[in-house]
Amino acid sequence: MISKRLGIVKNIKSENDLIQDLFVDIHGDIQRAYNYIQISGKAKVGDRVIMNTTAVELSLGTGGFHYIITNLDNPESSFTEGGHIMKLRYTPIQIKVDSVEEQGSPYHDTIKNFTDLDKLPVAIGELHSIIPPFVATFKKICPNKRLVYIMTDGAALPLAFSKNIDILKKKGLLENTITYGNAFGGDYECVNIYTALITAKEICKADCVIIAMGPGIAGTGTKYGFSGIDQGMIIDAVENMGGESFIIPRISFSDSRDRHNGISHHTMTILKDIANKQTNVVINNGYDRQKIEKMIVQLSQNDINSKHKIIYAKYNDTKKDLDNYDLKVRSMGRTYDEDSELFDASSCVASVIAKKLNE
Repeated sequence: MISKRLGIVKNIKSENDLIQDLFVDIHGDIQRAYNYIQISGKAKVGDRVIMNTTAVELSLGTGGFHYIITNLDNPESSFTEGGHIMKLRYTPIQIKVDSVEEQGSPYHDTIKNFTDLDKLPVAIGELHSIIPPFVATFKKICPNKRLVYIMTDGAALPLAFSKNIDILKKKGLLENTITYGNAFGGDYECVNIYTALITAKEICKADCVIIAMGPGIAGTGTKYGFSGIDQGMIIDAVENMGGESFIIPRISFSDSRDRHNGISHHTMTILKDIANKQTNVVINNGYDRQKIEKMIVQLSQNDINSKHKIIYAKYNDTKKDLDNYDLKVRSMGRTYDEDSELFDASSCVASVIAKKLNE
C-alpha cells in the first residue's frame, strides 16, 4: 500500500522542463515535494495536489520525499508527438517515450545494423555519487573527448531527480545521457543495456561511457540483496559486444559497516559471483600502505586476481579536479574530506581510461 495526502502548492523552490521542487501545505504543515512534469504536468502556486507520502512517513533516507501523483487543478494532459514504448509499464503512471529501437525511430536501422563496440571503454560503477569525480578527472585529461552517461533503473527512475547530472550537463562536461529499462528522461531512451550501449557508440559517438544507477540504492545487508548487482550483467554486456569494461570499485575507509570497509562486499560479489566475463579492476595505490594492503588481501582472499585484470594506478588529484569545475560531492551523507577514498577510486579509473585514450 502507498500513503497518499492532499496538499496545496505554496512555493516553487526551483524548476526546469522536467521537474519542479515544491513546498506544499499539508494540513498547515509546509513540506517538500517533487513534481515530475512528464507524469503530472506543470504545477503552479495554489494548485491542489495528491502526493505519495510513503517514504517520508517511513523516514527513509533514499527517496525520502513526497512525490506528486496528480494535480487536481490540472488533471488533464495530452500526448506529445511520437513514441510507442512504455516505461513504468502497467502502473497508473506509465508514460510513453521515443525509444531509439522502435520502428518509427530515425535510429531504428542504426540499432538494427550494429556490429561491434570496437573496444569502447566503459566504466561501470554502483553509487550515483561516483559520477562527478569520474567526469571531472576524465574531462581534465581529455577535454575534447565525448563522454556519455547511461543511467540504469537500479535506483531513482527519473533522470530529472539527479542534481549531479543537471549540473554536469549545464557545465558542458557530459555530452549526452541515456536512460534504459524503466529509467526515463535521458537525451535518448532505450529498452535495455545492450541498445543503450549501441546508442552511446553509434548515435552519441562516445569516446567513453560511464554507467551507474541514479540517486539512491536498495541494500539489505545480504550478499545478493542490493540493486547494484546489475553491474555484473553490465560487465558481461560490454564484453559480449566488444567493448572494454572497467569497474569502479566501491571503496571506503570511513563507512562504519565492516562489510563496506575497504573494498565493499557489493563489489566483491559482483567480481566473484556475478560477472562471467573478465573486467578491468582499477585500484588506486595512492592511499597509505595499510589501506592498500587491506585491499590486496581482500582481492586475494576472494580470488579476484585469477578471474579479472587488476590494474594498480596512482591518482591523488581528485579534489583538485572537482574544485577545477566547482563540483561538490557527497555520498551516504559524507563529503569528499570525510570519505575521500570513495571518490578517489572513481577518479583513478577515469585517469586510467583517459590516459589510454590519449596514447
